[in-house]
Amino acid sequence: MDRQSHFVVVGGGTAGWIAAFIIADAVRRKGLQARVSVIEPSKIPTVGVGEATTAAFRVLLQHFGIDEFEFIRETGATFKLGIRHEDWRRKGFTYYGPIDDPHQVVRPPAAAPSDYLNVYAVAAGRPITDMHLFGPLLEQKKAPYARKADGSLIPLGPFHHAYHFDQARVGRFFASKSKGVEIIDAVVSGVERDGQSGDVTALQLENGQRLEGDFFIDATGFRKQLIVKEMAAGWISYAHELPVNRALPFWLDINPGAEIANYTRAWAQDSGWMWQIPTQTRYGCGYVYSDAFCTPEQAKAEVERVLGHEIEVRGDIRFDIGRMENAWVGNVLAVGLSSSFLEPLESTSIHGTIVQMMLFADRHLKRPETMTPAERADYNGRVGRQVDDFRTFVNTHYMVERDDTAFWREVRANRIHPETHAQLARWQTQMPRHEQFAENLFGLPHIQTQLYYPVLAGLGLLDQQLARREMDADPKLRQFAREAYEGLVKEYRAAARQALGHAEFLQIVRAMG
Repeated sequence: MDRQSHFVVVGGGTAGWIAAFIIADAVRRKGLQARVSVIEPSKIPTVGVGEATTAAFRVLLQHFGIDEFEFIRETGATFKLGIRHEDWRRKGFTYYGPIDDPHQVVRPPAAAPSDYLNVYAVAAGRPITDMHLFGPLLEQKKAPYARKADGSLIPLGPFHHAYHFDQARVGRFFASKSKGVEIIDAVVSGVERDGQSGDVTALQLENGQRLEGDFFIDATGFRKQLIVKEMAAGWISYAHELPVNRALPFWLDINPGAEIANYTRAWAQDSGWMWQIPTQTRYGCGYVYSDAFCTPEQAKAEVERVLGHEIEVRGDIRFDIGRMENAWVGNVLAVGLSSSFLEPLESTSIHGTIVQMMLFADRHLKRPETMTPAERADYNGRVGRQVDDFRTFVNTHYMVERDDTAFWREVRANRIHPETHAQLARWQTQMPRHEQFAENLFGLPHIQTQLYYPVLAGLGLLDQQLARREMDADPKLRQFAREAYEGLVKEYRAAARQALGHAEFLQIVRAMG
């Protein structure tokens, strides 16, 4: 009988427990002789500032048969249907970025190019968000569910939504779902490595225990305890094009009876931007800024000025934006904040963990001694490209008209990445199309045109005349697109009238427990 392999996840939290959950499931599904352990020291607190996800999280729940309503009850989660961008393009200007894709529900004519509905909307000067189901729901703070006459809840469309939550509660939720995973409450105090291969062979724990393992997942967050401190993996910095490097987190209470936002609020400020992420009882908030333009004291004063009241600062978070050159080195694979970090503008952290772990579990999970350098190179190339794509997407948000502070003048003049410039230049000669983007990594949502179009339109970066020329090339398609657009607008406005308020929906789901 083969010796049992041991997969060790170092660090709990959301990233660590999602990794353990996916790996443990794959071990069972593939019939591997293996066990999974999580080292989660209770004395090291997790960062708690509210967390937003992408639609990949709902794909994860559905893939593993996890009941959405149970998840919402157990974690205090709320819906995220998109992002509300305030004061980015210029002060006083707001646009929404819904995460659903109307092309998903309209069957196009034969040989129709991709994104023809987006191109039509730009050509006609019509709001792109109006043809999204999530558009009116975002504006009215409603849930993507209605209530039938018998009292049951029914989804309003086929689109995947996302969630907001307190990540500590989500970590505990996945811990409860991770069958057969051993939990070790200890701090790693030392690492043993093979003298020839350099692989990690065992961990020395602060309690005197020694834990042998065959493969290690580094989920230690910004500490990067294994991937950097032991394996000396290189770091690719995005600090030049994403210049914020510090965050001031705080909470805001939700008043009883108040409606709850179904979006992440991204509110541009003098030296960065402020996030507000709703859970069922409070908003997790923070001002993410560049300390080259603002001190912590000035950041706090600015937040209190724009909010009109004092706040209780819950920490001073410093970070380096970028990614590991190789997230998998030897027998150590980094996930979550150990692998990469981008400012939380597009909720890329947990998305990356989900996609990376499902990619690893499907393609590469087997006995560790049989894993090859070619497999590591393939994984690292795919993951690196994914994070680079996120970087370019987030960097595009900074193509603004604002020049009212030193921070925004510096960003506009010097901090736009060459890949961002090249992409925007291409879109002055050809409208953005689905086929211009890399395919997703593992059947999960990735950066595609359905996310880009609302941002590009909101920032005024699309050429209406170009869109008109492209639509004029096929009058029949233009007519079809016009009718489809108007049909979607009518249908979704009617659906929004039937939708439950966000807070009302959450109350109903809590009562089901």
